[in-house]
Amino acid sequence: MPKITFSVPRMLTSFTDGKRHFTVDAETVAGALAAAEKAYPMLRIHLFDETGGVREHVQIFVNSTDCRDLPSLQEPVRDGDEIIVLQAISGGNALASMRGGEI
Repeated sequence: MPKITFSVPRMLTSFTDGKRHFTVDAETVAGALAAAEKAYPMLRIHLFDETGGVREHVQIFVNSTDCRDLPSLQEPVRDGDEIIVLQAISGGNALASMRGGEI
């Protein structure tokens, strides 16, 4: 079974025993995601919504391809492929927006 390198942002390492990179064994993208979730169950709520879809603010890449651009998550993976998770960070200064951007 192919070994896939999984990379998560630092903000998720508290759910992966402090690891930014780990390997999973899988034959498909969905299988790799499931293996990562099995190893680190708390990843699920940060990557997937209530319907099982990838959260809107999360991007998951298989090598350099956004998983949303794949025909399906049942696409096969090869030994040495990398799955990279990115999360959008939002926020800002509420006071600045109330003052038209000036603090």
